[in-house]
Amino acid sequence: MSYSPLIGQLISSLKRLPGVGQKSAQRMAFHLLQHDKQGAAHIAQSLAAAVENVGECSRCRVLTETELCEVCSNPKRQQQQVCIVESPSDVQAFEQSTPYNGRYFVLMGHLSPLDGIGPHEIGLDILAKQLDMGEINEVILATNPTVEGEATAHYISEMTKKRNIKTTRIAHGVPIGGELEYVNGSTLAHALDGRRVVAVD
Repeated sequence: MSYSPLIGQLISSLKRLPGVGQKSAQRMAFHLLQHDKQGAAHIAQSLAAAVENVGECSRCRVLTETELCEVCSNPKRQQQQVCIVESPSDVQAFEQSTPYNGRYFVLMGHLSPLDGIGPHEIGLDILAKQLDMGEINEVILATNPTVEGEATAHYISEMTKKRNIKTTRIAHGVPIGGELEYVNGSTLAHALDGRRVVAVD
């Protein structure tokens, strides 16, 4: 059985979400159209407003509707300490689970030369300019413990070494191959407390 054009388009759109396959997208589409058209309209309005108004913080690149995000505009945060993560969801994981009180820098990904993702694509040119300003005295590398995440952490540690900036790497309890947004709060807090200095040969 083929879907009508609009239903097919809705299902295809829902499949863009991570972890959503054909059957899940179909269930969502039919539920919204059969049982919750008001909710569907609200989702559509919220999504349209977010797409139109949400951008990146000019300083840390986290998603926000303002020029500077809540963290970067907070004078009580430690301005000399920057935690580098791969995604905005990683920032939320730290904020909800740890007592960390510094700043962040969001890469929006990791280095992946085979996919054409180099230093410029993940904002390392922007990070370099911030490091050159001389305000930052510690960089905490909190990229995911994957092959790509480790390679990205190593590249950044080379950048900080040239500038004589203390660099630490979160450790202890974060599973190899895992992603930060799925790590429980106590494990993530322990990993932050157990961060270590990165040794660069």
